[in-house]
Amino acid sequence: MDTERKELDSAARRNFLKLASTGSFTAALVAGAGGMLWSSEAVAQTAKEESDRERAADHIMTLATEYVIGTSRAYPMMQLDVKENLQNASNGKIYVKLAPGGQLGVGSALAQKVQGATVNAGQFSLSNFAPFAPTVDLINMPYFCGANQRFVNLVTSDIWKKEVNALVEARGFKPMFYFCIDPRVMAVRKGGGGAIMTPGDLQGIKFRVPGSKMLQQFYRMGGANPTPVAWGETPSAIKQGVADALDPAVGALYAFGFKDILSHVTFTQAVPDSQTYACNLEWFNGLPGDVQEAIEWASEMSFQQNLAKVPSARTYAMAEMRKSGVEFHSLSDDQLAEWQDTVGYQRSEWDGYKTELAGSMEVFDKLVEAAGTQSRYYVHDA
Repeated sequence: MDTERKELDSAARRNFLKLASTGSFTAALVAGAGGMLWSSEAVAQTAKEESDRERAADHIMTLATEYVIGTSRAYPMMQLDVKENLQNASNGKIYVKLAPGGQLGVGSALAQKVQGATVNAGQFSLSNFAPFAPTVDLINMPYFCGANQRFVNLVTSDIWKKEVNALVEARGFKPMFYFCIDPRVMAVRKGGGGAIMTPGDLQGIKFRVPGSKMLQQFYRMGGANPTPVAWGETPSAIKQGVADALDPAVGALYAFGFKDILSHVTFTQAVPDSQTYACNLEWFNGLPGDVQEAIEWASEMSFQQNLAKVPSARTYAMAEMRKSGVEFHSLSDDQLAEWQDTVGYQRSEWDGYKTELAGSMEVFDKLVEAAGTQSRYYVHDA
């Protein structure tokens, strides 16, 4: 059995390298995701189909992402679905060349390439998007839209489309859709102490934070010692005790290999770990009207597929992390209320962000109302 497995793995590697070396990298990705790389016949068929689609297309769309193909099992970003939907909705007028795994950049570097039109479209977290479209940083205000349903209500509302998307487009981006991952959690390293259940448990904790000033203020208000660490350096920082805790969603913790270095994970529902697909606005505006409509319809389909995938992705990530001894915790109503009272968006410490990012308190209040108004979309909450 081991010999057979090794032979299949060897054949898969040969087929992947063969496709990639002949310029059919996207075909290799599609074949690999479908489990076809061990079969030369299936690989050939997939390569022909991708080649035919590319030749028949009027527009080639380079779509870059930070994550490898297959990540959607734990982190529902739906790369292959987005590609397929764009191609089909446009009746083949668009061919999507995927560039996954950060090969064209990650985080803010990738957002900059989309803004500068060296990449047609990309996927990035809203925290990394914020330096180029500051208004989206509103989502990092604690308990404003941390729960999945509040986030979905907000980003599909008329007021978000009118006020926020207009500001995003002014920076050269065309939002395709904002997609749901899950709320950020509070994850403690092995040897870093017990579960964080109340603000009292956060006192003095060295908490790894991204570059967002808002997230740094959130953890400082809660009593932690915010410790900015670049994402690529975070695993070693957690292992070495440079930081004791961090806050990505469960799916991100699993996808980036944190399962063996964590002890406790708490769902606090404070801030969403959310992402967007966006394309360069000038490139989008240069497309024929029917192709623009196809991109919008494909984006809507992909968004709905993402919402359906959220609970199964989370469940898979949790099951795999439990195998390494990670314990998961949810807050009681009293504990949740204590967090909201201590760090929530209603506190005056956040007023400067509200007016700076939303433009006025009146607009921010309308956004709060939108987050609390059930949209026509449903998503499962952790």
